[in-house]
Amino acid sequence: MDTQHHTNAPRRGVLGLYIRLMDVLSCATAVLAGALLLVGVLAVCHMIFMRYMLGESTTWQTEFAIFAITGAMLLGAPYVLLTGGHVAVTVLPDALGGLARKLMNLVASLVGLAFCIALAYSAWLYVFEALHGGWTTGSVWNPPLWPALLPMAVGISLLSLQYVAEILRGET
Repeated sequence: MDTQHHTNAPRRGVLGLYIRLMDVLSCATAVLAGALLLVGVLAVCHMIFMRYMLGESTTWQTEFAIFAITGAMLLGAPYVLLTGGHVAVTVLPDALGGLARKLMNLVASLVGLAFCIALAYSAWLYVFEALHGGWTTGSVWNPPLWPALLPMAVGISLLSLQYVAEILRGET
């Protein structure tokens, strides 16, 4: 974790505990995201080996790699917010500085939080519909769809919670 990025974090009380907990969860999901990315890349390598070296057809590798790599991206999002790795255009806030900059960043964080909450709600509904409906991908492999959707719901939920932590940290 980038400790230089977070210097004003409350260190005591419930708010400090919440911020530290979210920082740990964001780092943990980043590790999981890295593992998913590695597994997705290995699936692609397996597919290439099977298809071009052995001349065999593949059934699960493409779909699995898409699910794993997309899951990695979604589960890594809270860590990206934590470390300030997101893309931002800061010309105006940097030019204004001071209170105006803090207010602009707070408004941007609140808008981001609202969007993430709405998306998290929809994502969880989608996961539960897929689970209870027994949805599958409809491909040759045809796995259940809900495990592929779960990283979206978990990742965007954790991103929402990390937004709250960043707002509470006061560095928005």
